Amino acid sequence: MNQAARNPRLAVVSGDTQRAVALNIGEVLSELHGEFPQVTASKIRFLEEKGLLTPQRTSAGYRKYLPDDVGRLRFILGLQRDQYLPLKVIKDYLDEVDRGERPDQLPGGHTLAPRSISEQMTQDLVARTRPVTKAELQGLSGAGAELVEDLLAFGMIVPENDRFDEHAQKIAAAAAALAAHGIEPRHLRAFRAAADREVGLVERVVAPQMSRGDVASRARAAETAREISDACMALHGALVNGAIAKLDH
Repeated sequence: MNQAARNPRLAVVSGDTQRAVALNIGEVLSELHGEFPQVTASKIRFLEEKGLLTPQRTSAGYRKYLPDDVGRLRFILGLQRDQYLPLKVIKDYLDEVDRGERPDQLPGGHTLAPRSISEQMTQDLVARTRPVTKAELQGLSGAGAELVEDLLAFGMIVPENDRFDEHAQKIAAAAAALAAHGIEPRHLRAFRAAADREVGLVERVVAPQMSRGDVASRARAAETAREISDACMALHGALVNGAIAKLDH
């Protein structure tokens, strides 16, 4: 069996010369469905609107996606889903690659200096964090059994089906580091309360977009929520670091 027969996205042009077959948006959705079942045509068009994806167009104006476009799309969707990264961060990285630069890090902190965004890069380098058991949580975070139980009791971490996601892992690791300085979980309830207030603020801002109900509006709402969250974190860090800097004076 020749390569074109094994890979339906390759077509024989003449002799052994092959070219990639462009896909329409429906075919792209079919190809991505197994890995990203929630992705829609509206979501793909939204990414194009934001400048993260630029498919070719036919003379009639229809979008046509090459395999590299599909790989780039899989890369973007993977980083959004697995690393919870804002589109702006992903776009800045892709813009550097498109300019021929070699960024030191992928979004999310993974190191690589790629020549292009490809499907293989996506498969190899987009990390996925699976939910873990309580025992695994303790081992990964360095938090002891008593500390984890306290975090559960104070609502700092919440399991789903007896498993803990990557956010719970980060919370447990931070709590373990703070415990080393004598800061106990009961002291951390203020962080939980502050986080809940910030989430409430974000929800009020994006509520009008969420109420529209269509996929594109929900995608914009999620992106807006991430941008507000980043700004809140930056503000919090600046306030705390500014106050701590005065300790040196």
